[in-house]
Amino acid sequence: MQLFGIPNCSTVKKARDWLANNGVAYEFYDFKKNGVNHALLESWLSQYPWEKLVNRAGMTWRNLSDAEKAAVIDANSALNLMLEKTSVIKRPVLVKNGKILSLGFSETAYQEFLK
Repeated sequence: MQLFGIPNCSTVKKARDWLANNGVAYEFYDFKKNGVNHALLESWLSQYPWEKLVNRAGMTWRNLSDAEKAAVIDANSALNLMLEKTSVIKRPVLVKNGKILSLGFSETAYQEFLK
C-alpha cells in the first residue's frame, strides 16, 4: 500500500497517524521530493475525474493566475498542471495495487477500506 502526499500537509499527517495507530503498513511517497510521472497521473485520471484530483481549495490553486486556472479545462490540461505543480494534487492519495482506495482523508472511509 502506498500513501501519496506531502509531509507537511495536515490532512496527510492525519492519514499517516491513523495508519500508524491502526497498524497498517504503507510506503509514503512524497510528491515534493519525488515528483509524479505521467503514467501514474494517467492511471489516477482513469479512476477519478480531474475535477476530484485537482485540489481547487488549496493554496497552490488559489495562487495560480486567473489565466492558469482558466487553462485547466480537461483531463489533459489538469495532468500537465499536476506534473508541473504537484502540490495542486488532492491529498493524500491512498493506493493499493495501483487502485485508489481513498482520495483525501476520512477516518470512516479508511476504516471501511482497511479494517
